[in-house]
Amino acid sequence: MFGVAEAALANAPARSLVPTRKPSGKSIPVAKPVVKGASALIQEANLGGKIGFVVADARTGKVLEQHNGSSSLPPASVAKALTTLFALDKLGAAKRFKTQLIATGPVRNGVLAGDLVVKGGGDPTLSTDDLDAMAAKLRAAGVTSVKGKMRVHGGMPVIAQIDREQPEHVGYNPAVAGLNLNFNRVYMEWRRTSNGYSVKMDARSDRIRPGIGFAKTTVASRDLPIFKYSGQGGKDNWSVARKALGKSGGRWLPVRRPEIYTGDVLQTVARSHGVKLPFPVKSTTAPRGKVLVEHSSPEVRVIARDMLRFSTNLTAEVLGLQASGASSLKASARSMNSYLKSKFGLKNVKLVDHSGLGDSSQISAQEMVQTLVGAGSNGQLRSILKTIAVRDDDHKVVQNSATKVVAKTGTLNFVSALAGYIRTPDGRDLAFAMFMADEPRRKALKKSEREAPRGSRSWNGRAKKLQSKLINRWAALHGS
Repeated sequence: MFGVAEAALANAPARSLVPTRKPSGKSIPVAKPVVKGASALIQEANLGGKIGFVVADARTGKVLEQHNGSSSLPPASVAKALTTLFALDKLGAAKRFKTQLIATGPVRNGVLAGDLVVKGGGDPTLSTDDLDAMAAKLRAAGVTSVKGKMRVHGGMPVIAQIDREQPEHVGYNPAVAGLNLNFNRVYMEWRRTSNGYSVKMDARSDRIRPGIGFAKTTVASRDLPIFKYSGQGGKDNWSVARKALGKSGGRWLPVRRPEIYTGDVLQTVARSHGVKLPFPVKSTTAPRGKVLVEHSSPEVRVIARDMLRFSTNLTAEVLGLQASGASSLKASARSMNSYLKSKFGLKNVKLVDHSGLGDSSQISAQEMVQTLVGAGSNGQLRSILKTIAVRDDDHKVVQNSATKVVAKTGTLNFVSALAGYIRTPDGRDLAFAMFMADEPRRKALKKSEREAPRGSRSWNGRAKKLQSKLINRWAALHGS
């Protein structure tokens, strides 16, 4: 039975005695290696704020050690592990999302007499290369031009951004829709010229770099803010402060009109296949007609595995919305909270999105470990979590370590989290969660400071070292 009441104190003995058998058949206690107490490790890290952790036997749920285990703290991207469980259960591991090109009229002599509709199906992984392949298939289906319009239809309301408290120009905070492309990011590249700056925006992939028309960036003579956004004219209009640009560079910017973005890129790549398409317009009604081309995403299990590895916020939000069927992130998060309470017996979990980007999300280490135990020490989640390198006391990677860790990391400014499973050298499976947050320091930041605030990098480094040392402690003390 899982419960923090069973927990050993954070100052558990630095030695753990286990019997070993003498040749005579009698056993004597042998001490495991000396390890520092958790309180000493926490004090050395000097993080401030609050730290909560729980480690338990992954099979029985018995808590072995805890510190502030019932304190609710921001999970950051560890929330994606919870979203994975939600999506796998509600959608199924084998579910695929379809993106279709639909003709509303007949094709005669290469001309589509009606409209061409780009219909989204909730694929969070659609890429420029996928659209290029779809354009080639459209040409193979006999289409060279469209007499009507190119309409784009996502099938769900567009959510302008994941978290309104983030700087508006960060690429990890894009719009969320049923029709998404390149994780709803566009690449801005600049180069200083004799006349000022040349700025280009494209939807690049590893193979091609199609230009776009729905978004543009101008260079402004100002110091701050570095970026400004306007949706005037139905486009994504950015301006960037001249003084923030060096000789050359580039960065990803978030897309606020993902459906139009997708149609824009399709128009460009189709041209290379001899297909002339009009500029896209948004459609609010579901299309009827003949499916000319269909693209299927990878299975949800694969999508979730990659999301856990690369921590893509857009993927998490789309998976959560598809699993809940809700029309807003808050409503969808409430649905997931209810699921977690019903499925795993949680009582106090409070998530506001599916990616962990919103720092109003809260969960305790106790409830996170309770979920990990409930998901199974050899369950679907464990099989797709990212392998975490084991490090020594100097934070150097231990090659071929006998301790194996798979987990989800989470990082926000002055927030660091890690949760997953440990297999100790003698084969015991542990479930753990660590949440570390200096919330007063985080809340004191201005919105403009949130991309890279002073002190956050060193704070995060100390937090990760503490996490590594706690893992080493648990592996030494709590092997069977």
